[in-house]
Amino acid sequence: MGLETRIKPISYLKAHSAEVIRELNEGAPPLIITQNGEAKAVLQDAASYYQMQETMALLKLLALAKDSIAAGNVHPAEGMADRIRARAAAELAGK
Repeated sequence: MGLETRIKPISYLKAHSAEVIRELNEGAPPLIITQNGEAKAVLQDAASYYQMQETMALLKLLALAKDSIAAGNVHPAEGMADRIRARAAAELAGK
């Protein structure tokens, strides 16, 4: 099933909303909704949407990590426990 079969006018969605929702929940690909011949919305099931949001969040974290590495804001893992203990002890001493 190609993408062209998943593009429908808003009138189709209005007339077949229950069927569209059922198909999406059964695993059908997202549906592109057009208005006046232009793509205006994408309709997908909630589980796929949440999964996509989690994927986007992970990609953002990876991009931030890459930027941090490029800026030199990294420390070797070796000795990390000692650095954490030293920081915690310094914070306790400062109270």
